[in-house]
Order: sequence, then structure tokens, then C-alpha cells
Amino acid sequence: MEPAQKADSRRSPIWRRGASSALLFATTALVPTRAFAQDTALDVSSVTQFALLAGVMSAAFISAILLIRERGRIDRENGQLKARLAELGGALRRSEALLNLRDQRIVVWDDRNARPELVGSLGAETGAPNDRATFLAFGRWLAPHSASALEGALSGLRDAGTQFEMVAETVSGAVLEVQGRSSLSHCLVRFASVAKRQQEFAELKLDHQRLVRDHETTLALLDSVPMPFWLRDARGRLEWVNQAYAASVDAPEPGIVIREQRELLSETARDALERHHASKPLFEQTLSVVIAGERHMYAVTDFAAKEASAGIAADRTEVEAIREEYQRTIISHADTLDQLQTAVAIFDADQKLLFFNQAFQKLWDLDSAFLESMPDQTLLLDRLRSEGKLAEQPEWRRWKETILAAYRAIDPHEHVWHLPDGRTLRVVGNPQPKGGVTWVFENLTEQLSLESRYQTAVRVQGETLDNLAEGVAVFGPDGKVRLANPAFSNLWSLPDDLVRSGTHIAVIRAACEDNAVLSPWSELIALVTGFDDERRDRNGRAEMRDGTVLRYAVIHLPNGQVMTTFVDVTDSVNIERALKDKNEALQRADRLKNDFVQHVSYELRSPLTNIIGFTELLSFDGTGPLNERQREYVGHIGSSSSVLLTIVNDILDLATVDAGIMQLDIGRIVVEEAVSSAADLVVDRLREHNIKLAVDLSRAPATIHADGHRLRQILYNVLNNAANYAPEGSTVRLEVDEAKEIVEFRVHDDGPGMSPEVLETIFQRFETHANGGRKRGAGLGLSIVKSFIELHGGTVEIRTGMDRGTSVVCRLPSVATPVRAAAE
Repeated sequence: MEPAQKADSRRSPIWRRGASSALLFATTALVPTRAFAQDTALDVSSVTQFALLAGVMSAAFISAILLIRERGRIDRENGQLKARLAELGGALRRSEALLNLRDQRIVVWDDRNARPELVGSLGAETGAPNDRATFLAFGRWLAPHSASALEGALSGLRDAGTQFEMVAETVSGAVLEVQGRSSLSHCLVRFASVAKRQQEFAELKLDHQRLVRDHETTLALLDSVPMPFWLRDARGRLEWVNQAYAASVDAPEPGIVIREQRELLSETARDALERHHASKPLFEQTLSVVIAGERHMYAVTDFAAKEASAGIAADRTEVEAIREEYQRTIISHADTLDQLQTAVAIFDADQKLLFFNQAFQKLWDLDSAFLESMPDQTLLLDRLRSEGKLAEQPEWRRWKETILAAYRAIDPHEHVWHLPDGRTLRVVGNPQPKGGVTWVFENLTEQLSLESRYQTAVRVQGETLDNLAEGVAVFGPDGKVRLANPAFSNLWSLPDDLVRSGTHIAVIRAACEDNAVLSPWSELIALVTGFDDERRDRNGRAEMRDGTVLRYAVIHLPNGQVMTTFVDVTDSVNIERALKDKNEALQRADRLKNDFVQHVSYELRSPLTNIIGFTELLSFDGTGPLNERQREYVGHIGSSSSVLLTIVNDILDLATVDAGIMQLDIGRIVVEEAVSSAADLVVDRLREHNIKLAVDLSRAPATIHADGHRLRQILYNVLNNAANYAPEGSTVRLEVDEAKEIVEFRVHDDGPGMSPEVLETIFQRFETHANGGRKRGAGLGLSIVKSFIELHGGTVEIRTGMDRGTSVVCRLPSVATPVRAAAE
């Protein structure tokens, strides 16, 4: 409705009220006039009516005046409103003209949750659709990153009133400026095309946004890569590193690496990298890097630009290890194949010969130069045919195509070749996953020959089995006879037609049960027909009622079969019984001898001790004077008694060793003291024959864990033996050396040496050999040495030869074990 019409509508009620009052006033005036004319006589009621009429007329007149004045004021207001309305109409038309410009489009929301209105349009070159629904689907015509950013900005504008300005890129590549504004009741988004300069600026801004986004994304990706990455400035200082770099240099975070300039590469590697960049910008090399105390191999790639450089290092330690292992495996595989007796040749996908072993070359008798030239298989087959090494085929080309079909196959191909020289080959072509075929040439000539000989051997064995004196019967899992020879029936006195193929073992048991004193057939049936998971072989002995003794054995064969063998061992049993009786007699004699020796030794020790004691008393002046002859006799008695006591003690020691009850008192023994004590015991005897003793302890250990008394006894016996055989005026050498926890005592004399016959029995007890010695002993010295050395866990070795002297080498462990078995 127009403003003038609204003013008239407001004014019409007033006008209607004025008209009604005037009409009422006129009507009222007519009535009294007519009455006054009729009745001229004035009374009080007439005066009252006249006065009322006059008042009404006055009110009507005043109302008319007020109405006219109000009408004028309303007309003036209507004129002003019409002018204002015309002005607003013009402004509205101008606004609509501005909003409907071609190079912009505005989306307006009157209410933030209401349906938006679109004003204006964009040029077709921008790629923006005119359709309302399609335009509001920003993802259809804007680039994905621009659409995603605009959706986020719209959410902030409509939800929180957050204004924004951004540059968006359409699918067609056009650039739009997008502005978002908000008021109390309206939200609007303006899409506007930009001018050329503004477009360049917008494109630069868009490129900058893209570069910033890509830079941040790239850095985030590099920071998550498990490989050290770094950026350097023009001076070569670190500007940025990722988490992997920080972890490699033991830094909690990359910032510390930048502040402290911690380098991953060594100074030598960095110098080599800088020298390389002087000529080429790209550096690629595998370098050695120490990380957490361990050496790793990193493939370093570093690119140097004008003002900066970037590098990345990939850990190649496992790859290098796998490569080396692969190379070793290939070499080992080749070496293994080269050692096989079966010919092997490997061809690639182009049918070129990649590998051949010695058996292949030997099989076809081809020269190495030809094989190493990598000939294809077609050429190889043609050459073998031309040299007469392959049999002529009726259709050579078709036969060759059949062989080469293995290169197009998935499953292995197998052929049998009969060569002109009589050999038969089994040829297997195994296709490889990456192309190519591995050919295996198995020589079946010997196998076929073996099969033929096997069949012959089976027939021979059958004949042999039938003529064996040993009874043999083979039973199947069902207990029936599979094979039996005549000797089996003869040993058990069975009819010839009873034991044959198919006869059950129960029938044989019934026939054999009464022939044996204790029949083994119940056990044999259980072994043949039972379910024994272990299938253990058994053997035993059965005594026949006629005195014959049979030794039987149960042997489990494959396929559940069982073989039983029976041998007549009557003569062997009789001889065995006789030998047992003789052996028991010898054992009783040996025990009697040992008891006698021990008894005699114990009984001799006491009187010998008394003799030695009284002899020493006689040699003292307090018992009376002795002449020279008497003193000489007393000395001979004392020395002979001492020798006899030593022999008795040796016998007792050997008896203790034999009984296994000798215990060693292991302790830390000073080597020099033990050697000196043993040397003091033989010094008189050496001096008697003008023999010198040379002791070398320069390489000896200070101490040794051993039984001190037994060690001195060992050294004394060895030195005493050397003194017995050493020539007059010679030197006996005693050397002690330690090597690899073994202490070695070597005693050497320049005597006549030993013959091999003497050396074989040198450690046997009571074995005496003059062999150039001054006197015979009891033959126990070296036996005692060997027993005590072995009790310590050591060994004894004698190095000798005729006219080369003798060396006795005793080896003892420097640290003895707590318990050692007694030597025998």
C-alpha cells in the first residue's frame, strides 16, 4: 500500500465523524423551528431545547474547523512520505543494479538457519554454475582444497559470526575472491571475480597458500619418516632435522640438534660431501655411521642448491647384510651344485646358459669356453646332436620344441633320454618364477643296472637263504609265514610241508611247543602279532629237550613284518661254559695273589721298619764302636732295607689304586720346592756316578694344584730311573714348562734308549729290563708314575730311540678337578 493511501485511510474516520455531527445538528434544528412555528408561546422546555441546539451547532462548527486543519496536516505528511518512498525506491533500484552485477554473486541468509538467497551472477569463464542448488554445492565446481576451506569458513561464519576473506580456485582454474560478513540477523558470502592485477595477486596468494600447505605437509611427512633428514643453510649449518635424525644423534628433540649443531655424519664424510658438491649438486654414496655405539651403513643422498642443501640417510645395514648373505647363498648354492655328481644347468628367460656345474660339463664333454659364452639352449641341443651325443629323433624340430616347451610351462617337465653311448638320462626341467628353467640331468644308467643286479641278488639271496645253516622265518603283521628256509624246519624238527607261505604262527607254535624245555613261542607270538609302538628287537636262548641250544633273534622289518632267526649254538655254549669256569678260576687266583701281596706287604713293613731303625742305632757311636767292615755291612743293610721298604710301599700304593680307594690330597704346591725335594732324594746316587742334574724352571709356573707327596714321589721315580740309565759323567736334565693350563715335567737322560719291544711293556708292573741299566729294580717305578699321573688327570709320554737317550714327559693340569678316577 502506498503512503498516501495509508494517510487517507487514517483520515476517513475523522471525516465521517464530522459529517454525522452536522447531519444531527441540521435535523435537530429543523424540529424546534417547526415546533416554534406551531407554538409561539415560549416556555422553559423550549428555551432548553434551543440552547442545546445552539451548543450542538457550535460543536459542529468547531469540529469542522479542526477537521479542515487536520486534513491539511495529513496532506503535508503524505507528501513527505511520498517523497521518501520515491527516494527509497530509487535506492532500492540502484542496490539491485549493484547486486546484479555480472562479476559477483552474493549468498544471503536472513536467518542463519534459513534457506539462503542468491543475488548476482558470475561469468561463465569462472566455471561457476548459475543453478542455485549446483552453486551451493561448492565441492562440484571449486577445487577440493578450496571447497574444504570454504566449508570450514562458512561453518564459523554461521555458527559464531566469524568473518573471513579468502581466495578460492575453481575446477577450471579461475580465481575468485570470497568474503564472509555477518550482522545480527543476516549472514552473507560474496563471490567476486578479480581484475587482472588482483587476479595475479590472488594467484600468488593462492600459490603461497599452496606452497605453505605443501611445505607443512612435506615437513610433517619428513618428520614422521624413520630416516634421518636434514636441511642446511648456505653456510652448511643445520636449519631443520626430523625426529629420526634427533634419535640418531641421541637428542631428545630436533630443537636441541639445531642449537648444538649435532652432526650425524663424520667430519671425513662431510668433507667428502662438500668436495663432491663443488662439482656436482647431487651426492649419493653409502657411508659408515656410528649410532649408539654400533656401526651402521647408510645410503646418504644430499642435494645442494644455491642457498641451501637437503639430505636424507637410509639405513642400509640390514639390506647390505641381506645382500651379502644373498651373495654368499648364491656362491654356496653354486659351490654346492658344483660338487654334485648330478649334472645341473640353469638357463634364463631368454634361454641363455647362466650356470652349469662340473658334472654337466663332464656329462657332455664340452669345452669351458663354449659354455661360458652363454649359448642358448637351441644352439646347445644342435651342437650335441651334431657331435653325436644325442640320439637321432624322427622329427628333430618337433622333439626340440617339446623340450623347449618347459619355458612356457608352470609345472616341471620330465623326459627320458637314451644316449647313443648306452647311457640313460632322466631330464627334469623345472620352470623358475622369474623365467628360465633349471635342467637336472640324472644318470639312470647305474640305477637301471642296480635294479637288474638287485633282481639277480634277490634270486641269489633266495638260494643262499635256502642253504643257510641258520633257521630263518619271516612273519607278516597277520602272523602268517611270508618266507622260511629249510634250516628252520630242521632245527625245530618240523615236517617239510608244515612251514610254508600262509601258515599261521599259532600252528608252528603248537608243533614246536613240546620240543623245547622252556618254549619261547609265546613271546614270539606276542612280538609278531602284538601292537608294540617301539618295535624293539629281541634275542634269547632256547634249550631243546635233546640238549641242543638254539639262540634266537627277533628283528622287526618294514611294513610290520618280523624276522626270526635260530642258530644252533650248542658247541659255543659248551665252550662258553668252559671259559667261564676257567675265568672264575683265574679271578680266584688273581684275588689270591692280590691278597697274598697285600698280606706280605703289610707283614714285611713292620720288620723292615725295625731293621732300618736298629741299623741306624748301630751306626751311632753310642751303641759301641764299629770297625770299617762292620760299618760297611751296616750301611748295606740299611740301604737294602730302605729299597725293600720302598718296594713294599709301592706295592701297597698300587694295591690301593687297584682297589679304587686312593684319595689325593689336592692343594697349592710350590713347584720349585717339589722339584728340590725330589732332587735331594737322588742327589747321592747321582753323585756316586758323577752324574750332574740340570734343573730349568725358567718357564715353570710358581704353583700347581696337586697332591704334594704324590708329585714328589712321581719326580723321584722318574729321576731315579734316569740315574739308573744315564752314562757316567753325563747330565740328567729336568725341565718344567706351562702351556694352555698344562704343566709339563720333562726328564731326559743320555742313556742307550729303549727298543720298541721294551717300550710296549715299560708301564707294566714287575717288568724289568736291564737294557744298559746299572741294576734291575722291582719294575714298579714307572707303573707308580703312570698311576699317580692319571689320578691327577694327566698323561705320561716316553720319547726314546736307540742311542738317542730317553725323555719321560709327565703332563699335569695346572688346576686339578675335585675328583678323579683311579688309574688302572
